[in-house]
Amino acid sequence: MSELLVHRGGLHTTVQDIGRDGHYSLGIPPSGAMDQYSYRVANMLVGNPDGAAALEVTYVGPRIEFTDDRYVAVTGAEAAVTVNSEPVERWSTLTVRAGDVLDFAMLTAGARPYIAVSGGIGVDSYLGSRSTYTLTGLGGFQGRALKNDDRLPLGDDSVAPPTVGSTVPEKLRPTFPEVATLRTMIGLCSYRITDESMREFTEVPWKVTKDADRIGYRLRGGSLRFVDRKVPHGAGSDPANVVDLGYPIGSIQVPGGDEPIVLLNDAVTAGGYATVGTVVSVDRDTIAQTKSGDQVRFEPVDLDAALAARRDRRERLERTRESLRR
Repeated sequence: MSELLVHRGGLHTTVQDIGRDGHYSLGIPPSGAMDQYSYRVANMLVGNPDGAAALEVTYVGPRIEFTDDRYVAVTGAEAAVTVNSEPVERWSTLTVRAGDVLDFAMLTAGARPYIAVSGGIGVDSYLGSRSTYTLTGLGGFQGRALKNDDRLPLGDDSVAPPTVGSTVPEKLRPTFPEVATLRTMIGLCSYRITDESMREFTEVPWKVTKDADRIGYRLRGGSLRFVDRKVPHGAGSDPANVVDLGYPIGSIQVPGGDEPIVLLNDAVTAGGYATVGTVVSVDRDTIAQTKSGDQVRFEPVDLDAALAARRDRRERLERTRESLRR
């Protein structure tokens, strides 16, 4: 059986794929790769289909050994990568042999590297996805992050052998600015915040706190004030409470008003806190590559702009695919 031997699990390395869609009404979030662009390009580089399972790394990378010949690619956050202690290129198609060991240095920019291996990670599918949802122990490898001495099965999902040495052009790789811009559709409950506070919400930079993971990112920087009201039936007495509603992925809660929380891939699906906006799907890639201490800024956009951003990413992925065929 083909496996990856995990010498070091890293800080939080999980199996993720395109996500577990279709079960939100049951309280099961999609999970899946937080930075979908980097994840999908990693699969392109090794000849996998778009939905093949890969490894998502957070901050500190794993050390893994291969038991047979494979193609491998590392994308996403910037960190030096080695095979058998020799530096190798990121965003490139690499060949590894049985006994080869892939390792990471510390991050220099971004937050999450992605590792794709030809054939994909061969864990069982759960509700149509191999993604890990650690809160309830669903999917992935035993429903958890990798640990030292795990043996991770590899699959046979490759579509076609890639070209060894293929590299994604720099212009098609993500960048990591000092202040990341998050395009945001304002609503559903922005009416709970004063007009002045909503202006502040979109003008000040917000700092990512230490409470930043796949469930959500807590931010600090401004202070939002609530509109006075008579509490409606079914809502809590806290100014941030509303009658329970669903939370789209990317929703921005404002419990207390001073520390907004951006809900992400593993977040709860509903609750009673006001959500003042939703980060557009494309820019969830961006927030996924921010870490504690980084800054973000919210930029209001309308539906047309959000849909245009989605089209732009789709076209960018196609340009990347074409560049790898040359």
